[in-house]
Amino acid sequence: MPLPSDLPKLAWPVHALEASLQSLLPGVRVEGVGSIGSTNTELVERRRLLPPGECPPPTLLVAEAQTAGRGRLGRSWTSAPGSSLTFSLGLELAPADWGGLSLAVGLAVAEALADLPGGDRVGLKWPNDLWLRGEDRKLAGILVEAQAGAHLSGARWTVVGIGINVLPLHGSGSGSGSDEGFRSGYACLQELGEPSAPQALLRIAPLLLRALLRFQAEGLAPLLATWARRDVLAGRRVTAGERQGVAEGIDAGGELLLRDDAGTLHRIASGEVSVRPC
Repeated sequence: MPLPSDLPKLAWPVHALEASLQSLLPGVRVEGVGSIGSTNTELVERRRLLPPGECPPPTLLVAEAQTAGRGRLGRSWTSAPGSSLTFSLGLELAPADWGGLSLAVGLAVAEALADLPGGDRVGLKWPNDLWLRGEDRKLAGILVEAQAGAHLSGARWTVVGIGINVLPLHGSGSGSGSDEGFRSGYACLQELGEPSAPQALLRIAPLLLRALLRFQAEGLAPLLATWARRDVLAGRRVTAGERQGVAEGIDAGGELLLRDDAGTLHRIASGEVSVRPC
């Protein structure tokens, strides 16, 4: 789908981003496009089309608009130019334990926004959303997809997709809220003091890559205390599928700890259910 002619093309800081990211991971590429179906799908397909044992170069792909974006559990996710930031980062990863990767990603985004005037309002909602703390308004969502079959032992081509509302949403047709019919309202970066998608990308991408490389080396355990400080569900009564109980944080594998009314502690895997405050 072409971009509307009356909308200016955003100036993505491709060269500045590449320089910043290559200092962390030599050879990484940055690409900016106007309109695309899904940045995640594009990077997943690039790996699928290569011979077994080969992977594309590490690539950050950002789009002004997505027409077939995807959220968690198969939900749709669309975006409009300038109103949201939608990008994906594809690279090979080989952590000892994959549990909690989306949590590490969410924490990296939250920490990247911390120095904005309203950055202290950003919280983390297990397993893959960013909310404004105390308001339950969704700011961003994350979709992680990993494919086996790379040339490194145990490595997978991993695509991390992130969608963030930059400007206020008007209606339900675009932005991070449309992936799940979110009812508590939407937040945006403009409220926090960052109204520009390109500047937000320049702020977030280096911390995201650094977090992925750290997760590969150390896993989720070193991040548990930092996660707890931003956890918007801890201590609250929530519904997780057919279960209800009080959320008690996460474990080192990234599972949600839920204590039911009988006092039994359950571990909820991220692939199983959606979780909502009661």
